[in-house]
Amino acid sequence: MPTLLHIEASPRKRQSVSLDVARTYLEAYRHAHPTHRIDVLDLWAARLPEFDGDALDAKYADLSGTALSVEQQQVWTSIRALAQQLHDADTLLFSVPLWNFSIPYKLKHFIDVVSQRNILFSFDEQGSAGLLKGKKAVVIYARGLDFSVGGSTPAHLFDFQRPFMEMWLRFVGVTEVESIVVEQTLQGPEISGAIREAALEQAVALARTGSLSVGQ
Repeated sequence: MPTLLHIEASPRKRQSVSLDVARTYLEAYRHAHPTHRIDVLDLWAARLPEFDGDALDAKYADLSGTALSVEQQQVWTSIRALAQQLHDADTLLFSVPLWNFSIPYKLKHFIDVVSQRNILFSFDEQGSAGLLKGKKAVVIYARGLDFSVGGSTPAHLFDFQRPFMEMWLRFVGVTEVESIVVEQTLQGPEISGAIREAALEQAVALARTGSLSVGQ
């Protein structure tokens, strides 16, 4: 069964703009694909493994070909289980607010934990290769100010949210990526409301057609 995995990176729930757009996308997606399965990974409710001593030791034991201890094997098994959700999905939906010019620390924690050799990428003498090939990602970005290139401020120079996500997705093998960006969510209802409505329309079109270029 085709599966979509929604990875929630905002703790604000009903007050979250990124989640609001994601919910609109999911509603349209369900209507367009009634036989597809939808899973949710709420990073604020999930128990993410700590990438501490045992996890780091397991990582370097794997790199060197050394047998893992019982404790290392346990943490490595939990990391594999967390990453398996990405492997099991055909479409990855991320709802990502901008925090301090980048992504929320829970999402960074998740990425740091699962981005391991032979889990999300391979690595040998020829270099690295992502292991999530053939999947599609939809990323919904929310920002309080205008971070667009050519905007009213030079804020785009401080945007490490979208570039980081797109780099990481390419690294793990996801090359088909669609993005919806909701800017100026803090600029008052007249400005932010119109921008949000445009993003909601994009979300519906993308869920129905699979591509913003087709939907527009």
